[in-house]
Amino acid sequence: MITVYGIPNCDSVKKAREWLTQHGVGYVFHDFKKSGVPPVLLAQWVGTVGWERLINRQGLTWRKLDAATQATAVDAASACALMQAHSSLVKRPVVDWDGTALTVGWQAGSFEAALAKTLS
Repeated sequence: MITVYGIPNCDSVKKAREWLTQHGVGYVFHDFKKSGVPPVLLAQWVGTVGWERLINRQGLTWRKLDAATQATAVDAASACALMQAHSSLVKRPVVDWDGTALTVGWQAGSFEAALAKTLS
């Protein structure tokens, strides 16, 4: 099963969910605001794509953090702790393509490639 992780009011998550629906792809949605960021999965994601790609330094949540807190994100462990404390710091959406691929962020080309990999 394909799982989309994110928050429902995020524009990137909305685009991703719309793309999946338009392409007839079934998925389940995991809402970070309601269910949090699963620590085990966060560690797996960091191992797969790296913490630098997973932490969203462009978003409002990052910009609202004071400089001292931002400076604590120096490695995988510290970045994971920060993302656990502030779920909106995780770049969205994170999509687990039934264990065959993991995408971070919204890009149609990445989704097309991941879907093709999942279906093969």
